[in-house]
Amino acid sequence: MALQLAGLAILAWAVADRSNRTMSAAARQLFILAAVAVAVVALQLVPLPASVWTHLGGREDVARGFEVLGLEKPSLPASLTPYASLDSLLALIPPLAMFAAIVRLRAYRAAWLTAALLLGTIAGIVLGVLQLSSSDYSALPWYPYPTSSFGVATGFFANGNHMAILLVVTLPFLATLLASPHGSNRQLNAAISTLSLTIAIVVLIGIGLNRTVAGIALAFPVLAASALIVLPSRSSWRRIARAGAGLLLVGAIGGLAMSSTTGAGRGPDVGGMVQSRQEMLQTSIRMMRDFMPVGSGFGSYRQAYQLYEPRDYVTDTYVIHAHDDYLEIAVELGVAGMLLMTAFLAWWIHAVRRAWREADADAYAKAASIASAAILVHSLFDFPLRTAAIAVVFVMCLGLLVQRRAPGARERNQLWPTRHVVVH
Repeated sequence: MALQLAGLAILAWAVADRSNRTMSAAARQLFILAAVAVAVVALQLVPLPASVWTHLGGREDVARGFEVLGLEKPSLPASLTPYASLDSLLALIPPLAMFAAIVRLRAYRAAWLTAALLLGTIAGIVLGVLQLSSSDYSALPWYPYPTSSFGVATGFFANGNHMAILLVVTLPFLATLLASPHGSNRQLNAAISTLSLTIAIVVLIGIGLNRTVAGIALAFPVLAASALIVLPSRSSWRRIARAGAGLLLVGAIGGLAMSSTTGAGRGPDVGGMVQSRQEMLQTSIRMMRDFMPVGSGFGSYRQAYQLYEPRDYVTDTYVIHAHDDYLEIAVELGVAGMLLMTAFLAWWIHAVRRAWREADADAYAKAASIASAAILVHSLFDFPLRTAAIAVVFVMCLGLLVQRRAPGARERNQLWPTRHVVVH
């Protein structure tokens, strides 16, 4: 609630701002996509007459329930869980506020955003060390949630995989600190480089303590891609780094596909069908087909999944998310969700190409492209974007991708004139 209220204040500030700052075309396009997505969810909350909603895909059991009870079918929205849809819609406020602060208000500095990301990550690593400081994990006060990935360094998350992706996305920003000039002061540059390398070692230790497949698998391609930020443009090692990043990414996807779904994404115990990623995938595909074309409703996946779960597997273990954000959006938003995802991915690919090809793109935009790519790949096998922290970091990356540094917006020490001594 606190994040959402703060986000509303930032959005109101962005709407009330009357400055002459203009957004780039890419930023406007992303705002339009976000507005369309919000409109789609809002339409799912509009009550429909019984003659309409009973003919939507996947509503047969709901209609039959009223018949069994001898009740007249009332007007109902397209969403099977309208209150959960509204709650999920409100969860979009913090990331939207972050994007508005960057591209509309320009109320940011890339270096400060990086510093905040690193401080939050280091704090999570420290908490993770405390979480692993005893063998009786469930009795420790260091885990913030009663249902968590006990025995794993989860930091401020309930799910160890989500802490893992936070650790991974800090690596390209650390590479940016190594590559970016910090004035002509050699001692300052050396100090920042040493600090960056030290933090990188701490983050890698954190990935080791986290011990999740996601963290270990994604760290290697992200490190290889981050080397492209540090290496000189004419270095022969760049081709090796690109090839290595591609091969390691393929290996990471294979490793994640074969990994289990155990973690805090379900109820207290793990058993039966819930252990199988393949079973969850097949069930989710059935749901997607049945709920076409409008979907089951934003935020309704958990309740909708229970309609399809075999009764033999109904225990205190339950599925919360599909462990595939793309498939879950297709289940919940139907055709509209699939079109929105396609449009966004096309937008993102174009933005990444610009970040690496155009001269006005700085190292932070390149780091943002690598970090956002890691989150998008992880979303194929988990639900990191369903957490506020990762969603805001992801949108921060999108803002840095499209926000070009103005010619006069460099750091002050980079604009100091250089004095020359000419000897005749």
